[in-house]
Amino acid sequence: MQYDITLIGSYTKDTIITPSATKHVDGGGFNYGAHAAIALDAKTAAITRLNKNDNHVVKNLENLGVDVFPTFTPDSTEIKLTYPTNDWDNRTLIMSKSAGSFSSDQFDDIDSKIFLINASVRNEVEKETLKSLIKKNSLIGVDLQGFIRSRNNDGTLINSEWSEKEEILALVYYLKADAVEAEFLTGESDIISSAKILASFGPKEIIITHKDGVLVYADNKIIQKPFKSKKIIGRSGRGDTCGASYVFMRLSLKPEEAATWAAAATSIKMEYDTPLLKNKSYIESLVKQYDK
Repeated sequence: MQYDITLIGSYTKDTIITPSATKHVDGGGFNYGAHAAIALDAKTAAITRLNKNDNHVVKNLENLGVDVFPTFTPDSTEIKLTYPTNDWDNRTLIMSKSAGSFSSDQFDDIDSKIFLINASVRNEVEKETLKSLIKKNSLIGVDLQGFIRSRNNDGTLINSEWSEKEEILALVYYLKADAVEAEFLTGESDIISSAKILASFGPKEIIITHKDGVLVYADNKIIQKPFKSKKIIGRSGRGDTCGASYVFMRLSLKPEEAATWAAAATSIKMEYDTPLLKNKSYIESLVKQYDK
């Protein structure tokens, strides 16, 4: 069976702390991304690692129509995300447990037009595993967080020097980052400039999310689309939703159109503290507002 998009990443048991509340949610970039893809009617697969006691996450995705290929591990990844203010780009993450690293045999038998890596931390998907994935001749996308984030002795996740950046980024088609990650890797606070620098490392298309919207750099053109959320309750999963939506819609649409769909889907997702649960027609109703 060939899939339109396959998401790769560990499930994370997230504790989200904001000035107004503390919540426990099912996280993981693969989870948010798979919800977005299936909402847009993509033939979707997900490859994940988690403890079998958290298998409800697998069942939830399967009930939506996602084919899930789990590897059960001694621990699920656990992360505490603290947002001290209403600036949703300012947060602290502490990983207390990890589900470990992926291996190439977890995707050997899967045929997909796109593989999108949504790792939480460096070494969740190692260089040699990524190189095995490249051999499948699919479009490969990566989320920058899973390659520049490292784990301190106390479990705090920090952005750290990435010596393999040019070698790995030369292998991928799509690169997704948020504004903070893009600035860290490029040293450039202006997101247009940072997008162009990221593209110089090799990826064909760059997707950068920030508090106000999404920027896409494709075909030597800058495309910017604002988010149109009525309220922001669910910041976590913003980039995962946007990245998965964009790369899937790019299978059939030009970059500007795909960016509009991605911005609309992400706007709707951020109105809830769950993954995206609306259908394509609901998302399309917001897409039409971008044309007005």
